[in-house]
Amino acid sequence: MTLGSLLSVGQIIPEMKSTERWAAIVELIDLLVEKGAVRKADRESVLAALRQREETMSTGIGFGIAIPHASSNCVNEVVAAFGRSSAGIEFDSLDNSPVKFIVLFVVPKDQFQVHLRTLAAIAKFLNDKSVREQLGRAESAEEILAIFDNKAPKAQAS
Repeated sequence: MTLGSLLSVGQIIPEMKSTERWAAIVELIDLLVEKGAVRKADRESVLAALRQREETMSTGIGFGIAIPHASSNCVNEVVAAFGRSSAGIEFDSLDNSPVKFIVLFVVPKDQFQVHLRTLAAIAKFLNDKSVREQLGRAESAEEILAIFDNKAPKAQAS
């Protein structure tokens, strides 16, 4: 599995409208609901799982990156969305910097190893400054997806 395989063009927001953490998470979840990756009936449950994780500690990890994530019985496979903000989103990040890149993912409840590997792969991928620069310059969801497909290290599937 590559990180690009978690996303489709329809699961990418090239310019997010949100300016703060929770609104950004809702914006990405609403996209996943719209695209059928999360059932509308499960929206609140998935948001509650993400909120619980965010209340533990912000998933804004620094360098303009946030990786909101949670486990949920509402999904049968890993679902993900990517959002970019040129202006930056207030995310209560560890380095207090605004977030420009958000990878949100939800993993089935019983797949702890998949959860950890997915989180590690995303963090390692976005830790590459040249990747962040490419993502910042990309002009479309298609270009963003191509960056994930071409640059993404292989994540270990279970």
